[in-house]
Amino acid sequence: MRLCNPKNLTVQPEHFLEIRDLNFAYDERPILRGINMDIPKGKVVAIMGGSGCGKTTLLRLIGGQIRPTGGHVKFDGKIMHELGRRDLYETRRKMGMLFQFGALFTDLSVYDNVAFQMREHTDLPESMIRDLVLMKLDAVGLRGARNLMPNALSGGMARRVALARTIALDPMLIMYDEPFTGLDPISLGVIGNLIRKLNDALGASSIVVTHDVQESLQIVDYVYFVSEGVIVAHGTPDEIRSSEKPFVHQFIHGEIDGPVPFHYPAPPYLEDLDLEPSRA
Repeated sequence: MRLCNPKNLTVQPEHFLEIRDLNFAYDERPILRGINMDIPKGKVVAIMGGSGCGKTTLLRLIGGQIRPTGGHVKFDGKIMHELGRRDLYETRRKMGMLFQFGALFTDLSVYDNVAFQMREHTDLPESMIRDLVLMKLDAVGLRGARNLMPNALSGGMARRVALARTIALDPMLIMYDEPFTGLDPISLGVIGNLIRKLNDALGASSIVVTHDVQESLQIVDYVYFVSEGVIVAHGTPDEIRSSEKPFVHQFIHGEIDGPVPFHYPAPPYLEDLDLEPSRA
């Protein structure tokens, strides 16, 4: 049983999100270069890489917030940057986004946070909205917290409420921007488990932008590694764990030095001190 609004039901191809030769730059500074990805229906895909490599920019391009400087994102058979305002908003209703720190409406209760999209984007009666809100909150284990305000929630609880809000309209695509940031080990495990279970229950696809290697590799089906705006490796979790590519190995094992150096480029230390080696 889907959790949902029947307006979202459409027949989808196997890869209903396709990214082809995607480029993006801020002025003359390139951020993404020649990105190609396929996100299959029903799968959880991780996008990993160092800070500033373009992961969140990629999510913004998928959502149509910004336009590529080359290539395209095709979602549900539509090229995102070619859509007019009305079609873009309609297409976005098929997407859900979990922001890095949840971004709950602080003046609304847990219940009203989850009900917000249903009230804004559907004509459902309040009695049905109530049933759906309780269903979403029950799915994340927080039905009993529906009357609490966000400032009464722990970090892990707030993230779960945000997740319930994200799936309010049963999106076909769910995007997570660093969903594990700032969570304790128990909450981290809970969120990881929910990402996997909710994706499977909804029959959706999920993109997880994350730095948390170990938790992510336990729940995802496929991984793309991005470095300096290009995809440097991709594969299943087992293929990634056994990768001999220097950048992937350094990232997976948290090594201090490697392709990503510990020292920022600088002249020899003694030169900076204005000392001759013989005097040191």
